[in-house]
Amino acid sequence: MLIFNHSSFLTFTLMGVPGLESQHLWLSLPFFSMFLIILIGNGAILFLVATERTLHTPVYLLLALLMVADLISTLALLPKLLCIFWFNDRDIASNACFIQMFFIHGASVVRSAILVVMAFDRFVAVCKPLHYNTILSHSFVGRLGLMALAKGVILILPMPLLLQRLTFCHVVIPHTFCDHMAVVKMACDHTRPNFIYGLFVILLVVGVDLLLIGFSYGFILQAVVRLNSQDATCKALNTCSAHLFVILVTYVPALFSSLTHRFGVNIPPQAHILLANLYLLLPSMLNPIIYGIKMKEIQDKVAKCLSRGPA
Repeated sequence: MLIFNHSSFLTFTLMGVPGLESQHLWLSLPFFSMFLIILIGNGAILFLVATERTLHTPVYLLLALLMVADLISTLALLPKLLCIFWFNDRDIASNACFIQMFFIHGASVVRSAILVVMAFDRFVAVCKPLHYNTILSHSFVGRLGLMALAKGVILILPMPLLLQRLTFCHVVIPHTFCDHMAVVKMACDHTRPNFIYGLFVILLVVGVDLLLIGFSYGFILQAVVRLNSQDATCKALNTCSAHLFVILVTYVPALFSSLTHRFGVNIPPQAHILLANLYLLLPSMLNPIIYGIKMKEIQDKVAKCLSRGPA
């Protein structure tokens, strides 16, 4: 039976992880643990950046923006996922589904754009240290943050708008959230424009952003090679190490998940779905840990806050 998407009363059903329904309660344990780690880790760094004036520098303001994007993505994904696993609450209204899609994918695009800006920040810090404060002023960082936000909105908003024009034959989505391609596959109409636009966004975001990050680190590597002092070389590489770890954690799972979702016909659907969740959650969980380990200023502020506690 055809179900026409001209009504605001259309409701989708999220299956969770097909084939593992009996394991949903057990699967909820690692996801709930990740939820707590993400809220505590990202919230702690945001609190430190907001309250410590010494952290009101470009690199930490960009880090705070990254944490906000991570929190938005997580809060759009995990509450509904846990409701599916705990309460078998699988129904989601079409408008709520499209809103969830917009915030999850939009936050991912914003996160990627912020990583590009952070690569530029590292380039200036290593290659033009004397002009760092002049180039990366607070107002300039603010404008770059707004551009990252605009990029996320402009690129992702057409996805739900294009979906609203489709007619749906099915409403049971074999996924834990309203992933763009998972919803597209529910339609009866000609979905080639949706498929092409989704692939265009992935190639634009991952391809162009990685290219810009690669250029930044190419110039950084060139500058590091020219350094005569071993201590200066180690200091320059340590300046970039946290950002490089975050780039690997963000792009490798995202690219692998996106390509397998489109072209990995022999990969089980459970693997697709778990990968899609992990590529969204792993960066949000690991980013505060990586920066907490690699950035001495954050370690010092955390130690300072903890030492105040008993007093």
